[in-house]
Amino acid sequence: MSAAAPLWKGRALALVGILLVALNLRTAVASLSPIATTISADIPLPAVLLGALGMVPPLCFAVFGIATPAFTRRFGLERVLITALVVLTAGLVGRGLAPDAWWLLIASAATFAGIGVGNVVLPPLVKKYFPDRVGLLTTMYATILSLSTLVPPLIAVPVAEAAGWRTSLALWSVFALAALVPWIVLVVKPRRGVATVLPEEGEPALVARIWRSRIAWALTAIFFTSSFNAYSIFAWLPTMLEDIAGVTPAQAGILLSVYAGVGLPASLVVPIIAARYHRVGTLIVIGISCFVVGYAGLLFAPTTLPWLWVFFAGAGPLLFPLTLVLINLRTRTHEGAVALSGFVQSVGYLAAAIGPLLVGVIHETTGSWSGALVLLLASVALAAIAGPVAGRRRFLEDEPAR
Repeated sequence: MSAAAPLWKGRALALVGILLVALNLRTAVASLSPIATTISADIPLPAVLLGALGMVPPLCFAVFGIATPAFTRRFGLERVLITALVVLTAGLVGRGLAPDAWWLLIASAATFAGIGVGNVVLPPLVKKYFPDRVGLLTTMYATILSLSTLVPPLIAVPVAEAAGWRTSLALWSVFALAALVPWIVLVVKPRRGVATVLPEEGEPALVARIWRSRIAWALTAIFFTSSFNAYSIFAWLPTMLEDIAGVTPAQAGILLSVYAGVGLPASLVVPIIAARYHRVGTLIVIGISCFVVGYAGLLFAPTTLPWLWVFFAGAGPLLFPLTLVLINLRTRTHEGAVALSGFVQSVGYLAAAIGPLLVGVIHETTGSWSGALVLLLASVALAAIAGPVAGRRRFLEDEPAR
């Protein structure tokens, strides 16, 4: 086997472009909720609309996850990504200019549509430009994803207080504009030794066949488990901890940061372990075990070391970066990676979108958090069932057509 080429040789623009795209895939999700109260003092945000804003991200991720493979086959990965970044930039600026709640909702939908396309094309771009460094590149961009989730809540409120909520929302468009530059250059002036930006060719039947793929459904189950739990916890953990652990709102906010922060080290090591050492089954078992320990602690001993249970619950979504790297490890071609990425993320996000709503309904109906925690605990069983299939070193393209 030939040695891996230097990371920057002939593909530095692609490297910078991939990392800048990753930086933009979570900022819009994490920058609005911390200043929702400030926004509602200026433009009324009914409770129904706030609920809709919470549902928009996974729904857009699902819809555009389905549509993106068809776009990339016709126009190519890079051109589709450039279009998505333009839409994302317009949506971010539009949110800052919103004169009313419905404008904010529509601008948010445009924003998350662009992000939904970016979610799907990023793994295939890694496979196309860095087939020799899949684990490393996935680690790098998954880490950026984690940082882009952590940073916006920390600065959204100070910026809103200093310059207004419109500036706080719209400033993220600067990073979306920056992400456009390397991809436009790559399309206008393709570099020697780097894959061309011609429209993707290949087998269109692969997209239809993927619905019968065991690999695709196994990765979707693991992705769903991570997303269903993450969206539900981000929506309800502070309220839950105030009720069952007796913590203050400020302490609950800190514990939510702990939950988010655990994902950072996971994104650093999980893709490399999966790609270099092929310990996929072990990682799935660790993720499932963390979920079980965290939720069991919140169920049976919530007032005893609640930070520990939150830490374990936050470690469970290591399944997310694992799924991202498996999209490349379980495909031979970047067209296969596009198809698999679109399927896994669209179906996974669509199913995960009901998580926050379902948890809220169970809590409202029962007046307790026990039923909701049991639901979250039960959802982990899907990853356990899918684990053996995902852990086998097989490829999507090699599966039988029937």
